[in-house]
Amino acid sequence: MIKKADIFLFIVLVILGLIISYLSVADSVTGTKAIITVDGKVYGIYSLTNNQTITVKENDHLNKITIKDGAVSMSFSDCHNQICVHHSPISKTKESIVCLPNKVMVEIVGGTEKEDDLDAISN
Repeated sequence: MIKKADIFLFIVLVILGLIISYLSVADSVTGTKAIITVDGKVYGIYSLTNNQTITVKENDHLNKITIKDGAVSMSFSDCHNQICVHHSPISKTKESIVCLPNKVMVEIVGGTEKEDDLDAISN
């Protein structure tokens, strides 16, 4: 049986989730750089202004990351599930594409000088 309190709790949780989602998206701005990490270590930092394809070949795995018109996408991966390849292109800060089987992550940073700096944990 569903009670009024259950419905009220559901509505409160949905509203709270929407507020948190809005705040996380509203805080992001168009990024200026893409940081590629492999197994938690920085592989490279690339400008979003230069159209290019980066080939990441590490630990017998292959990923190709394409930067085109200020957006980044994973154009190829030899992983089985292909979730990273089907992910839509990213261009805002705090967005990322992750290939879990190959341990490759692409993250967008920039927008302000403060965001361009890596934190102590990333180094």
